[in-house]
Amino acid sequence: MGLINKLTLIEMKRNDIEIVVDKFKSKSSPYDRYTSFDYCYNYFLQTKDLNQDIEKSCLKLGFYLASWGMYRGSSFLLQHSIKQFYPTIQYINSLDKAVWSIDVDQYSDENIQTIIQIYQDIKKHLIQKNNTDLTLITKVLLGVFGFIPAFDSYFCDSFRSISEGRCGFRRLNKKSLTIIGEFYNANQDVIDKLSSETFTTDFMTEQKTQIHYPKAKIIDMYGFSLRPV
Repeated sequence: MGLINKLTLIEMKRNDIEIVVDKFKSKSSPYDRYTSFDYCYNYFLQTKDLNQDIEKSCLKLGFYLASWGMYRGSSFLLQHSIKQFYPTIQYINSLDKAVWSIDVDQYSDENIQTIIQIYQDIKKHLIQKNNTDLTLITKVLLGVFGFIPAFDSYFCDSFRSISEGRCGFRRLNKKSLTIIGEFYNANQDVIDKLSSETFTTDFMTEQKTQIHYPKAKIIDMYGFSLRPV
C-alpha cells in the first residue's frame, strides 16, 4: 500500500460509527418506516422469479420507496400507479443472482462497472423525461441489492465532508464508489462487526432473520444519520 493510500485510510478513520449506527437501529422496530428496507431487501434477495407475482413485486418496491420519501409532492412517482415499476421489475428479474453477492468489500473495477450499468439500466426503465434520478435510483439499488448506500442529500453531504471535497457525490460513478470503498477499508473492523450482528426483520413473524445487513447498508445508515433528521 502506497503512502497516499495509507494517509487516505487514516483521514477516513472514524470513531463514532458504532454509536451513530446503533442510534439509527433503535428506530427499526417491525412497524417503523426504516424497516421497510428489511421487507424490500428480504423479498428481492429470496424471490427466485419476480415475474410470478409481478404486482406484489411492484408493491414491495413502491412501498419501500414511499417509506423512504420518494413519493413526496415534488416526485414524479406521485403521478403514477405501481404499474410504473413493471419494466423495472422485469429488468431486475433478468439479472444473474450473483449480483446480490456484491458488497462494498468487493468494489473491484468489474463490480463497480456492473453497479454503474445496473444504475443506468434502471434509470432507463424508471425515469421519465428529465426527472432527477440520483436519489431515486440509488435508493432502488440499496433496497433491492444492498450493494451501495442511497445517495440522498444527507448521505451526500456527509460524504462530501468525509472525503474532504475529493468527490461531490452528485453522481454515481467510479470515483464516488471508490471513495465509499476507501471509507470501508479505513473502518473495516467496525463495519464488518455491525454487519455481522445486524439482521433483517421478517414481515410475518416480526422476528429477526438470518439475513445480515449488507456492509453498504451500514455505511448508508452512518452517512444518513450524521445529518439531522
